[in-house]
Amino acid sequence: MLFSKDPLKEKNKTFAEGLNFYKLVWIFFIGSILGVLVETLWCYLTLHRIESRSGLIYGPFNLVYGFGSMAITLSLYWLRKKDSIFVFIGGFLVGGIFEYICSWIQEVIFGTVSWEYSGIILSIQGRTNLFYCIFWGILSVIWIKVIYPGMSSIIEKIPYKNGIIITWVIVVFMTFNASISAMAVFRGTERHSGIPASNSIERFLDKHYPDSKLKKVYPNMIYVENKAK
Repeated sequence: MLFSKDPLKEKNKTFAEGLNFYKLVWIFFIGSILGVLVETLWCYLTLHRIESRSGLIYGPFNLVYGFGSMAITLSLYWLRKKDSIFVFIGGFLVGGIFEYICSWIQEVIFGTVSWEYSGIILSIQGRTNLFYCIFWGILSVIWIKVIYPGMSSIIEKIPYKNGIIITWVIVVFMTFNASISAMAVFRGTERHSGIPASNSIERFLDKHYPDSKLKKVYPNMIYVENKAK
């Protein structure tokens, strides 16, 4: 038939070749998981305890690291063949700016912050500081030089049709996860302000995502009015 697909051609087609939408979804997904693992390990080594570092209610996912991985890849991948110092400087700047923006967005939309660096040397309004900018720089070098090349190769080995299906499953799941998490946190802020539930959705959120559950998922989240306390 004139417009029928060639099954052999589709079978031999490389999934997520280069840096496209599908590759970015996988970067986001894997980065959000790796970020949680790194933060959990860091918490254990420095604070000697295991606590949730997830940014979403369901699963070990952190949007900051997911979008951060995308930002680092998109902005610094062209430096992959350059000396590591250039990647480090780029990651230092991109990561620091990105972390600042994420903190600002969280505070503006939800009235909360999940990290507070005030009082630490060279802190920028408590949203980022020199130490974590260096941390972003180191992570960027490891990501661009070590992790991403191998990860990209593995992703591209996924069968084309299966890769498309799995990617859209990830998109749907993460969209739902991010949406319900945002709604739960926003409603938590309203409860903190003494605003009672006014509709069935808010009552549903109060019942299934009470403050006790949010505290387990976001142990470091504080309300803006309490930042100075």
